Amino acid sequence: MATNEPAARKSALRTAQNERLPLVIAPRLAPAAGYRATLRSVLVGPSVTPRIMRSPTILVFDSGVGGLTVFREIAKARPDARFVYVGDDALFPYGKIPEPELVARVTALMQELIETHKPDIAVIACNTASTIVLPALRARFRVPFVGTVPAIKPACAASQTKRVSVLGTEATVAREYTHALIRNFGQGCDLNLVGSARLAAIAEATLAGGIADDDAIRAEIAPCFVDDGARTDTVVLACTHYPLLIDAFERLAPWPVRWLDPAPAIARRVVDLVGPMMGAQPDEPARAIFTSGNAPAPVLAAFERFGRAHTEATA
Repeated sequence: MATNEPAARKSALRTAQNERLPLVIAPRLAPAAGYRATLRSVLVGPSVTPRIMRSPTILVFDSGVGGLTVFREIAKARPDARFVYVGDDALFPYGKIPEPELVARVTALMQELIETHKPDIAVIACNTASTIVLPALRARFRVPFVGTVPAIKPACAASQTKRVSVLGTEATVAREYTHALIRNFGQGCDLNLVGSARLAAIAEATLAGGIADDDAIRAEIAPCFVDDGARTDTVVLACTHYPLLIDAFERLAPWPVRWLDPAPAIARRVVDLVGPMMGAQPDEPARAIFTSGNAPAPVLAAFERFGRAHTEATA
């Protein structure tokens, strides 16, 4: 997809500066007292009035193919929806991009996507983009957004040993919002933050037809497993790419744990906002857009496995 970022930024100046886009997050985490005021406004925002919509157009956005794990759950819940999946793989991975550059990039892309596809709701299926870019998107556009945060609250509630690991990208585990979630929803658990520099890229390569390197995956997940008399029993998958590797995680783990994927909660929140299924799956294919211009055949085949048999890919 060609993007004229300077033109998009000029257009932003012509947009009313006091517009505020409702924002919701999944899982449903209502910040408690003590949460930074700026973070509260970023993640919660004004409430969104639910609607009952027939065949809504749902835009799912990610830095690459990790958002397919979220797309899969939404497609199960609303198979009658029209889907546009966007992977900004030309800039992958987002965690290494300076924040101002990432905000400008995603805002410009979203303007083009909204103008072209007119989604009824947009899902930011990326932890990094959710925390860095959503404030700018809310200020600019009227489309409701659903973002992504680590599922720390349900993980801590479910843990029997009170030993929980959060496996994310290096950027996600370092961000203040992750530490704020732990402070507010840790529920007395001992939380272990594990930042991986390689797993997202491994997931991308695997879905594109590559062979996963067991030794590399084992090394990346090893710090999640703590045994200090009480073993880790729950691992939060704080990157939407990671569920793509769940079979390898389960096979290579030194002992069984619960791997917590936020995608089902995101799908439930989408249904909260657009209503339950209203009819049959539309005849038109899902749209898959990759900003790099590359759409490997295995990636397109994944759409059939992940909930939509017919997919039309564009760059």
